[in-house]
Amino acid sequence: MAGGGGGCVTLRGAQIRDLLDAKHNVLFDCDGVVWNGETAVTGAPEVVSLLKQRGKRVFFVTNNCTRPRENYVQKFSRLGFADVAEEEIFSSAYCSAAYLRDVARLQGKVYVIGCGGVMKELRDAGVPVAEEGDAEPGASIYTCPLDPDVKAVLVGYDENFTFMKLAKACCYLQSSECLFLATDPDPWHPLRGGRVTPGSGSLTAALETASSRKATVIGKPSRFMFDCISSQFGLDPARSLMIGDRLETDVLFGSNCGLATVLTLTGVSTLQEALAFRDSQEPQQKHCAPDYVVESVADILQALEE
Repeated sequence: MAGGGGGCVTLRGAQIRDLLDAKHNVLFDCDGVVWNGETAVTGAPEVVSLLKQRGKRVFFVTNNCTRPRENYVQKFSRLGFADVAEEEIFSSAYCSAAYLRDVARLQGKVYVIGCGGVMKELRDAGVPVAEEGDAEPGASIYTCPLDPDVKAVLVGYDENFTFMKLAKACCYLQSSECLFLATDPDPWHPLRGGRVTPGSGSLTAALETASSRKATVIGKPSRFMFDCISSQFGLDPARSLMIGDRLETDVLFGSNCGLATVLTLTGVSTLQEALAFRDSQEPQQKHCAPDYVVESVADILQALEE
């Protein structure tokens, strides 16, 4: 079923073992799959360790651009995951930096609407960043300086998003030669207590409207993240499995890349939503339907231990 509309088959026991036996590479989303906030999903650390012990290659692909990869390594360790290496983690921040360096081969600076995680990955990749100085009192888009060396605009999650940032980015994008990139399309993220926060996708949408341009999305569901992993590790899509909690990003990413997909119900999307996509007459929605469904990665642990 990989690479198309999935059947939403609920997996248990031997079915999970059979699926894993046929795969060599397992890709996990992070938030809502292996952890929620600062709490590991029950069984997730053990699943990762057992998969590696059985010769599987494990990778983590996340649209969360708020921290650099080295900080992800620290979080994995803090939450009880053993031996997760930095090179196994592919965030939208890291992949955006890789795209600007290796694909776009940027000759100039990038103007960033984003957080510290994006900035750190860009600097680690040697991509020049246009510095955002402190705003002068009473400064406006009419008088603020613009850097003539900016050749790209990158939008990510930014808790300090302002009208001035939007206006500056809009000015840079008046040039058709200025690249317009987004770390990911996630519209919102769940927070504790039932609250939500706007995601990178909502900020990107504002700039797309203001500039009359469409961003090139680097993170899921774009296949560039898979290409980024594959260029380093030589992954065969037919022998790879994507496990995620969000239909429109994780599952669609797997579908776009020809991977078998598993939806876990410990995060954003529900079984009812998955079934609605499966039964939809819209091709794009069908591609968001997973091949398989598990309640939690704990189901995988139980299957591996049987």
